Amino acid sequence: MTVDDSASGASAPGPSGPGTPIGRDQHTPHHEVDHTVQPTADPLAIRLEQLILGAERRYTPFQAARSAGVSMELASRFWRAMGFADIGQARALTEADVLALRRLAGLVEAGLLSEPMAVQVARSTGQTTARLAEWQIDSFLEGLTEPPEPGMTRTEVTYPLVELLLPELEEFLVYVWRRQLAAATGRVVQVADDEEMVDRRLAVGFADLVGFTRLTRRLEEEELGELVESFETTAADLVAAYGGRLIKTLGDEVLYVADDAATAAEIALRLIETMEADAQMPELRVGIAFGTVTTRMGDVFGTTVNLASRLTSIAPKDAVLVDGAMAEELSRTGAAPVSEKEAEAEPDEGAAYRFALQPMWQRPVRGLGVVEPWSLTRRKRR
Repeated sequence: MTVDDSASGASAPGPSGPGTPIGRDQHTPHHEVDHTVQPTADPLAIRLEQLILGAERRYTPFQAARSAGVSMELASRFWRAMGFADIGQARALTEADVLALRRLAGLVEAGLLSEPMAVQVARSTGQTTARLAEWQIDSFLEGLTEPPEPGMTRTEVTYPLVELLLPELEEFLVYVWRRQLAAATGRVVQVADDEEMVDRRLAVGFADLVGFTRLTRRLEEEELGELVESFETTAADLVAAYGGRLIKTLGDEVLYVADDAATAAEIALRLIETMEADAQMPELRVGIAFGTVTTRMGDVFGTTVNLASRLTSIAPKDAVLVDGAMAEELSRTGAAPVSEKEAEAEPDEGAAYRFALQPMWQRPVRGLGVVEPWSLTRRKRR
């Protein structure tokens, strides 16, 4: 959304101070943004764009920023944060773009969001919806727009199909977002300590397919894609069903978190058991660590996350390794005995334990020092 200085012939105040040339981002030198992307002129693409956006192209980036009452620098930062390329001074923006700029800037002016936070809102929303839109086109619309009759082109099918699907998909998207927002808000308000809203104690689990690199050389692309989709779908369903939250998928690996240790342990064992029952799936290994986690833009960071990843890399096939903090938390909450001897000494209480823990040899873990992993299994009923 960058505009050349010569196009504006003026300067405007912005976050970098008065006199900043319009369209010149202080974080990106002018000579580095000459890679502007011209919007498509394809007639069908333009018709689809107007259908989806509900408005015609009307503004250049400079005109949109001026109409929204924001500096070009701030408008460019919002635009890039949402994941869109610089478009020079093409007349490609609509009334909806102006309204979006006005709303974000209004939240900053009202003091509800700081400017960096508003940019984060734009970035997190852009990244999430970009992936969703790509998936819908690649896996959904592409299949549905196969010409139903000989002689019909994909072009002749796409427009009416999008016209029918758009309002339904939009309503469903808003519904799911509100549901997720309600769930996330509920988790936050239940946190007793304000500091825990950002830095929380969570169980973090990684699940990793064994030998995936070898599979990529052996399987055809379509077969590999089906395997990855099956793994991600199964993992996502199990994580959700048993009360965890899927953070991200990385092809052969999934990252999830849970508020309590027992939930994370149950998910890990369910993943192992489910994959074992599928002859088409390779072996799986899981690592779980429990501790303080920093959350940002829907992702998780910190030593606990790194430890869970390292435990996964050293876990045996079809096995779950946990760290000492996770083992201690399972014991503290009564989900696993401190030792099997303790469980045998108290047979009545021992019957209530869900998991068994077996200490493994201590070993050095790159970047984290020496750790003592524990093998987690489901406790056999006696």
